[in-house]
Amino acid sequence: MAQEHVGLEDLKSAVMSSEAVSKSDFPSKKNSDVNPQTPKLDAQGRSYATGKRKNAVARVWIKAGSGKVTVNGREGHTYFARSVLQMIINQPFKQVNRESQFDVICSVAGGGLSGQAGAIRHGISKALTYYDPELRPVLKPSGFLTRDSRVVERKKYGRAKARKRFQFSKR
Repeated sequence: MAQEHVGLEDLKSAVMSSEAVSKSDFPSKKNSDVNPQTPKLDAQGRSYATGKRKNAVARVWIKAGSGKVTVNGREGHTYFARSVLQMIINQPFKQVNRESQFDVICSVAGGGLSGQAGAIRHGISKALTYYDPELRPVLKPSGFLTRDSRVVERKKYGRAKARKRFQFSKR
């Protein structure tokens, strides 16, 4: 195996010449050249997204409107009677200062009420970014677009629950 020993200066000149060739062959893309993202809307002017939390899955449609929330065919304040759950659902709208500007229609299944509210919040946040892509930098740092992956740990055999043990008896 006879290899030529190349000096550091030779490597620098080879790299510089290859960079010059690659820059001249391919036009550079700057941020101004890239097209801004276009909204993803259906024929009715709605934006759709799926949100998940624990075992709950929410299918969410948003459209311009008066702030009406419909969950599984019922009013939002009727379905989620606790004010904390209503606040969770409205968090994305407050974050982007768009309260009472969108109607929300969603169907949610699985989990409990808390998980369903979290799934709807996740779906609303994603649907807002599809409706107006400029809202993404506002929602992303707040964590609304991140799927909370925490789920219930499974029960193990020989245990009362996932980690709880049966009562120990000396005699």
